[in-house]
Amino acid sequence: MELATGFESISRDGWRALAVEVLRKSGIETEAPEEALSTVTYDGVTVAPLYDLDDLPGDPGLPGEAPYVRGARGTPGWDVRQRHAVADPEAVLADLENGVTSLWLVVGEGAIPVDALGAVIEGVYLDLAPVVLEAGDRVREAAEVLFGRGSAVRGNLGASAVASTGWGPGLELARRCVDGFPGLGAITVDATPYHDAGGSDAEELGCSIARGVAELRALTDGGLSVEQALGQIEFRYAATADQFATIAKLRAARRLWARVAEVCGAVGGAVGGAVGGAVGGAVIGTVGGTVGGTGGHGGQRQHAVTSSAMMTARDPWVNMLRTTLACFAAGVGGAEAVTVQPFDACLGLPDAFSRRIARNTQALLLEESGLGRVIDPAGGSWYVERRTADLAERAWAWFQEIEAAGGITRAAGLVADRIAATRARRAEDVAHRRLPITGVSEFPNVHEKPVRPPTPAQPASETGGTPTPAQPASETGGLPRVRYAEEFEALRDLADARPERPTVFLATIGPVAAHTARAAFAANLFQAGGLDTETAGPGADPEQIATAFAVSGASVACLCSTDKLYAQHAAAVATALRKAGARKVWLAGKGEYEGVDGNLYAGCDALAVLRETFDDLEVTR
Repeated sequence: MELATGFESISRDGWRALAVEVLRKSGIETEAPEEALSTVTYDGVTVAPLYDLDDLPGDPGLPGEAPYVRGARGTPGWDVRQRHAVADPEAVLADLENGVTSLWLVVGEGAIPVDALGAVIEGVYLDLAPVVLEAGDRVREAAEVLFGRGSAVRGNLGASAVASTGWGPGLELARRCVDGFPGLGAITVDATPYHDAGGSDAEELGCSIARGVAELRALTDGGLSVEQALGQIEFRYAATADQFATIAKLRAARRLWARVAEVCGAVGGAVGGAVGGAVGGAVIGTVGGTVGGTGGHGGQRQHAVTSSAMMTARDPWVNMLRTTLACFAAGVGGAEAVTVQPFDACLGLPDAFSRRIARNTQALLLEESGLGRVIDPAGGSWYVERRTADLAERAWAWFQEIEAAGGITRAAGLVADRIAATRARRAEDVAHRRLPITGVSEFPNVHEKPVRPPTPAQPASETGGTPTPAQPASETGGLPRVRYAEEFEALRDLADARPERPTVFLATIGPVAAHTARAAFAANLFQAGGLDTETAGPGADPEQIATAFAVSGASVACLCSTDKLYAQHAAAVATALRKAGARKVWLAGKGEYEGVDGNLYAGCDALAVLRETFDDLEVTR
């Protein structure tokens, strides 16, 4: 018996007719519901409201086989990787004893001292628990500590073979790994700086592939075979709370890298050939072709870390939800290792509680939710497969553009400019609350209490919850690090610093049922900047409202009611508020009335409104 038995079949045309009627009832006249209901990502990928079999881009292959869209391995689950930037052996062992399966250790100034690294991993079974280093210019010294633990050590040294001049330390370390440490890789291609600078998914992917190709060139020019070079590289990507975007990004990344490996002769044929000649041109073909063979050399090793840019310092409890979604997406997307950042990463060094929440988030998804028992659960979804293919095409085009500009190092200016443009577009969406941030720009708790007492400042690698890239800043164009919430949070900090919290008066007109919706909207907007609100209560008498305003001590007011009542009372109430000393009178809605200076409405520039209000309230910015 088929699952669809008993259900009336429906065609796309039938759905279209129904959708047109629903849209018409919503005030939208259109004969093309797909266009009306579609959204476009920062990469220009159209996300449609409906997908069917015709949207499948082709055969994505099988898990563990080229083109590795469905996973680089043929086994389910992932490695639970916790990050440590403090020399605390007890915390390291506590994590390993309670669900963590590998370590990400930050070594160097302001983090774990090189001479303390040995003590930090003293009780760690390095043949069972891989160690990934982030050591910057101390990578050679840190690597020696791992080399000294024997040939069974597993993990990645986090180095780079690319340097502005000559070869980076990664080449020498890769040679040693190839010669005597089969479980150890030397190179980490860290794509998170491009994400943390505000880049889009395709920009993050294209830059990572360009950097990966640069590492391949350096390694093969230094004497390694293509097969050996591919085995030395691990990629690190950001996972966000946009679960489908993250799933598609990780799947697309593997397809892109498989294409590079194929061009280099590592997939679907004999391994060999010079990388410089194979991918040295501006264009190396399309990514859409079928990558044949079942060789494992083109399977990209992926480490996903929950996004730093999406984290908030305000209402940080919501970060638990964000990181849970991101971890889910990373696991479903096929990452081999996942790091969940502690929910309080923006507030200082994580404590035992926040580390426990981070690792238990993964344990819950792997064990209780059963994600660790399924391979590529999103595979076959018309939506996911189409979005994966579309994203891969955009990322490949961006990668080719970087290559045409001379490669990732020479194209640093191009990369910075492109990401800056995307960052500005996203900032506009955040400011207008088209990209809402729960607990900050939407549903803020202006009187929230700190999660915990202040802790010592985090090392530079963790400031603002943002990991330091594995490659030097000079190799990533000195990109900035941003958090989407920081503009709103800066205003919150200013408001909190005042002896008395600045207040905006909500001049509610008419009965409670008439003004509640817009009063709640206005209060939410002003509180997103840390401003308190005081309400006049029900009534329509201009003098009574003006008297309540004077008693409140506020200097800015906002009218809140229905359009019908605005037509009757807005001008009179605004005039009365002016006489009572109001410097600025806003109106929640889009109407224009005498005495009203500006409007608040869904989609308005909330940050601009708040900054203007801060000026009117004489709050120094």
